[in-house]
Amino acid sequence: MNYWNLLLVNPILNILIVLYKAFEFLHIPGPLGFAVIGLTLVIRLILYPLMAAQLRSAKKMARIKPHMDALAVKHKGDKTALQQAQLALYKEHGVNPAAGCLPLLIQMPVLIALYGVFNQVLNNGNLAKVVEDINKVVYHPALALNQLDLNFLGVNLGIKPSQYQTHGYWLLLIPIITAALQYWQTKLMMPASVPQGGTTVGKPAEKPPQDTAADMQKQMAIITPLMFGYFALQFPLGLALYWNVFGIFGIIQQIAINKES
Repeated sequence: MNYWNLLLVNPILNILIVLYKAFEFLHIPGPLGFAVIGLTLVIRLILYPLMAAQLRSAKKMARIKPHMDALAVKHKGDKTALQQAQLALYKEHGVNPAAGCLPLLIQMPVLIALYGVFNQVLNNGNLAKVVEDINKVVYHPALALNQLDLNFLGVNLGIKPSQYQTHGYWLLLIPIITAALQYWQTKLMMPASVPQGGTTVGKPAEKPPQDTAADMQKQMAIITPLMFGYFALQFPLGLALYWNVFGIFGIIQQIAINKES
């Protein structure tokens, strides 16, 4: 028995089909595209508490960054003392540095499962075989499909942007949009730069040693958008639609968290 499909792929696929059937019943054109958007909202709502915890943790880390820089200067050359001082600072401000990792660890299996779903559904080959395979795993006979419409706003969601030479160069806009949204969201999560300068006892303030974590964040702000842009180039448009809608709601949530006092 494939537990991966049983626990993740099949439930997500069934939610997608429920939404597809609902939009199809309402005679809304492009039911699969709207089903993907609806699925995005469902998953976003499920992950909302974890995502909010991640974003608030990142905001707290941004607030204490000046204190972290000061500790780096004070304990320069003494890693043990620096680590102890940082742990004390985290405790004082109620910051859990690991809080931001859990949501990301949870999201990755979901994203991989979604790729499995879209790889199964958004198949430009034998649609009859795709419908047959889907009908084998639906939870209720009422969800069984007679056909599957891959068109959304005049576009086949099974097409990959990498097929731009045969389907149009406009497809190259998709990975660019995906990368831009990911870059925007990553930048919103990064702490604002704190200007260095000022004087202390008549001499310029000492610049803190290189902040490894901050440097890694800056690198990730470049690498992550490029990575997802590449994924969007290689994967079906349906997956890019999911990720872009997911990213837009992430940006909205991050802006709301940033506005909190």
